Amino acid sequence: MTEPAETGAPGRPPTSPSGGSGRGVLITILVLILVAAVVIGGIVPRLKAKAALKKETTDLAIPTVSVVLPKLGAPHQELVLPGNIQAFTDAPIYARTNGYLKKWYVDIGAHVKSGQLLAEIDTPEVDQQLSQARANLNTAQANYRLSQITANRYQELRNTDSVAKQDVDNAIGDFQAKAAMVSSAEYQVKYLEQLESFKRIEAPFDGVITARNTDIGQLIQSGSSGATKSLFQIAATRTLRVYVSVPQQYSQAAKPGLGADLTLAEFPGRAFKGKLVRNAESIATASRTLLIEVDVDNPTGELLPGAYAEVHLKLPADVPSFIVPVNSLIFRSEGLRVAVVTDGSHATLVPITLGRDYGTEAEVLFGLTGNESVIESPPDSLVSGELIRVAAPAKGSGQK
Repeated sequence: MTEPAETGAPGRPPTSPSGGSGRGVLITILVLILVAAVVIGGIVPRLKAKAALKKETTDLAIPTVSVVLPKLGAPHQELVLPGNIQAFTDAPIYARTNGYLKKWYVDIGAHVKSGQLLAEIDTPEVDQQLSQARANLNTAQANYRLSQITANRYQELRNTDSVAKQDVDNAIGDFQAKAAMVSSAEYQVKYLEQLESFKRIEAPFDGVITARNTDIGQLIQSGSSGATKSLFQIAATRTLRVYVSVPQQYSQAAKPGLGADLTLAEFPGRAFKGKLVRNAESIATASRTLLIEVDVDNPTGELLPGAYAEVHLKLPADVPSFIVPVNSLIFRSEGLRVAVVTDGSHATLVPITLGRDYGTEAEVLFGLTGNESVIESPPDSLVSGELIRVAAPAKGSGQK
């Protein structure tokens, strides 16, 4: 009987079925471990990255801000405003009678005294009218005297019943009419004499002649005859008026008696002392300003009417003001705001009233106490109660 041939390669022992399956399990486990390692190696970093991104997103959602303490403003506010210098009294000089200019005695720049003769007018028509009026007065007076004599005689004759009472009454009535005619003629003479006096153009007050609008031989028409041109312009410059428009927020401090200094470009380094003497006591609706008048002594005549000046008003600060950077201001539809830090981690929007603008800084009149930490360059989306992070301690000259 023939034995079955052995399989397998010569020199190798025969493979055991249990040994092959053990190696397969080991390989499977190794593959599974490798797959698990690959999966874990890919998922864990992603989970960590997701957690880090979430944390970063949460951190970025809280804005980081820098803060500054508001600086205390000066105890006396100096308000600098443009002003127009005007003469204390400025008047055009018109003729009050018709004629021709006979002669003028002063020109522009002349300093004159009250009552000083400025010019003379030749008035031939008025002269003739005055002569005629005086002749009419003489006639009226002659008729008055004759009527008076006639009335007296009729009254004497009436006592003897020589004339009728009606004749006496007629004589007395004629006498009274003649007396009225005399009065009328006298008034006419006085009127024309007054016109004659207007031939002399005199200065109404002490001042300086700023314009001469006539010359010898020029036809002169009375100032009451319509659109006529003034002969001279005279201005009193010993004291000058300066009119200034004060913004509404400073109107309560602009009271009479307040000191004011004037500076002009043509006088560098000099200040002219003045005083606020009156205000309009009414806010102009077009500009929301209060018109005030500052009077300045000008004994030497250095200051000229019509000049531009800067008026420095020393306003008392009844309520302290504070200075903040302009980049801390928030413009909202409900009004101007600044953001301050409360509880060290939250923002609060505070309404304020703004004063002067200094360019990089602004004055806050109302709304701050000086102890707030004001946020610089706040985000546009910032709202009250929002969580914030302060990047650095409050800085600035307001700190101690």
